[in-house]
Amino acid sequence: MLSERLRPCELQRTGAAPTAADKTAETVCSTGAASTGISVCERWQDRGLAGRRSCFIVILGIGWHAKTVNIESFFSASGRCAPAFGAMGCTVSAEDKAAAERSKMIDKNLREDGEKAAREVKLLLLGAGESGKSTIVKQMKIIHEDGYSEDECKQYRAVVYSNTIQSIMAIVKAMACLKIDYSSNGRVDDAQQLFSLSAAAEEQGIFPEDLSNVMRRLWGDSGIQSCFKRSREYQLNDSAAYYLNDLERIAKADYIPTQQDVLRTRVKTTGIVETHFTFKELHFKMFDVGGQRSERKKWIHCFEGVTAIIFCVALSAYDLVLAEDEEMNRMHESMKLFDSICNNKWFTETSIILFLNKKDLFEEKIPRSPLNICFPEYTGANKFDEAASYIQTKFEDLNKKRDTKEIYTHFTCATDTKNVQFVFDAVTDVIIKNNLKDCGECLTTQTA
Repeated sequence: MLSERLRPCELQRTGAAPTAADKTAETVCSTGAASTGISVCERWQDRGLAGRRSCFIVILGIGWHAKTVNIESFFSASGRCAPAFGAMGCTVSAEDKAAAERSKMIDKNLREDGEKAAREVKLLLLGAGESGKSTIVKQMKIIHEDGYSEDECKQYRAVVYSNTIQSIMAIVKAMACLKIDYSSNGRVDDAQQLFSLSAAAEEQGIFPEDLSNVMRRLWGDSGIQSCFKRSREYQLNDSAAYYLNDLERIAKADYIPTQQDVLRTRVKTTGIVETHFTFKELHFKMFDVGGQRSERKKWIHCFEGVTAIIFCVALSAYDLVLAEDEEMNRMHESMKLFDSICNNKWFTETSIILFLNKKDLFEEKIPRSPLNICFPEYTGANKFDEAASYIQTKFEDLNKKRDTKEIYTHFTCATDTKNVQFVFDAVTDVIIKNNLKDCGECLTTQTA
């Protein structure tokens, strides 16, 4: 065996090849590596040998070290021809050079892949239905991807028409349920016309003049306005007033939705919507999943490797019930879901970012709809600051690991681009800080 023939050369088995940390200069050559797995290294070693020349031999991955033997001695002992050495080290073959270049390229690719992975951030958007998750995704496109083009906005025109029609129809239906009368008998005829005209309009994605005129007259009726103010008693799109107050613009033949119109559109998310963007040299992958109960089973395969969870809560939903379960208060449902996410064993090391969303609607609603509808024990003032702070505490108290796990809470208005931009900037700083902390802990562990 080769190791037997080398014993006269006083080789010592080290078990590993030399590292970059313990050498200042070295020359490396491979001899028949493909067939024998032998590589030889002649080097100067600083650590413990004070610059003494030595020969280091790697045979099939096992290191052998000889203090008194140089490379020529090794080849003599092994029965091989020694390579010629010049002033700058050993002379290598073209094949060896090509192999070395391939090795360098592989190392470079691995390093680049590692750096890319370190810059990748996977965000999971969670929350109950209609909490504003999809609006946050749209804002990322506006803030980080130059927004929606004119052609893209045109594609939302039919959605705007549908949302507007569905809103006025929901109010008209609620008029009968709540036993509210129209201020004018003429509106009864308009209500009948609304139902006869709307089906064809929605199907064709159009907004004919006769339909828009009917809707304007209905929206101007004081009875309809009274019913609208009681919208907590039935299901109504949050953007109803936004669209209905702008019927004249929306009804124009050359109407093109604005960025804000697009943000306000409501389409139930089914499945998973993935969005990519770059910010602060980080590559984000944001996943928006369906919030309704029937969609939650589809979240499971998104969980692994997630960097952070953004959990959205609709503040204004404190006095509403679920569309899919009219016995369940929406805020209570959000708290139940947040509890299961925040304390899940899979998310022990995952940053949890809480967006208490729709703060604008909450501020408008709280003076006329008391918080004790949702929390009977609440005795504070029905004012924004005190009521919002109470809800924040209720959610943060669900964190069973608050000694070691922090919840990062922000009050948001998902339809306000400047607000979302400011909040997401702060969120990104938290992610960067936590990534640096994790890297530091890894380095400490490796050093130990």
